[in-house]
Amino acid sequence: MNDPIADMLTRMRNSQLRGKSTVITPASKLRERVLEVLADEGYIRGFEKTTGADGHPAIEISLKYYEGEPVIRELKRVSKPGRRVYMGAQDVPQVRQGLGVSIVSTSKGVMSDASARSHNVGGEVLCTVF
Repeated sequence: MNDPIADMLTRMRNSQLRGKSTVITPASKLRERVLEVLADEGYIRGFEKTTGADGHPAIEISLKYYEGEPVIRELKRVSKPGRRVYMGAQDVPQVRQGLGVSIVSTSKGVMSDASARSHNVGGEVLCTVF
């Protein structure tokens, strides 16, 4: 697997299209940090570390719905293995005039675009969520 973050986002997107309440993805520290930001921003109910069917560490993500519709309407990968996207602190993009969130990997950890601006740090823009 070349892009584990894109794999996790695709699993979440596909599970929401099918109306699933949970989705399981392989575990990694970066995936956990991205999920922490999504949980803090209110896009998912939460997540917990488990063991997958193959015995490897996994993460079970609880998806969030509002009146039968998924809370996450759009989930896009920005920085890809073939084209990394880095932004300065003031250049981090706002998603839909601040209604969505960009997830940024900075030197101070993975955080939302608003947190990156308030801490005055830039970094790699991993994905956007609306």
